[in-house]
Amino acid sequence: MRTSRIAVTASVLGALAFPFVAASAAHATMPTATPASTSSYCTGPGPWAVHGTSAVKIRSHPSSKSTARGVLHKSHRFKAQKKSGGCVYVINNTTGVKGWASGKYVYRAAGMCLD
Repeated sequence: MRTSRIAVTASVLGALAFPFVAASAAHATMPTATPASTSSYCTGPGPWAVHGTSAVKIRSHPSSKSTARGVLHKSHRFKAQKKSGGCVYVINNTTGVKGWASGKYVYRAAGMCLD
C-alpha cells in the first residue's frame, strides 16, 4: 500500500512538473529574434478615435449645454488639440468643424504589447 501511494504521488508530481520542464526546454532552444521596428502603438497610447457610439456632437464650448457646431462621425479623420474637464477640443478634418467633443466618447485607446 505504501509503495503504491509513493508511486502515485511521484507520477502526479511528474505530470504537474512536465509542462514547466517542457516549456523551459522549448524556450531554451527557441531562437530569439529582435524585431526590426517597435510599433508606436506598443510603446504608448493609441490614436485618438470615437469609441462607444457612431457619432458625437462638436460643441462651441466644453459643456454639454453649449451650442452644437457639428457632428464627428466615427469614420471622420480628426485631430485632438487639448482637453478641458471631460471634453476634448477637436478639429474635424473631414468637415472642417472645430470645437469641443465629449471625452467620454473621444479618447485614445490604451496601448498594449504582448511579448
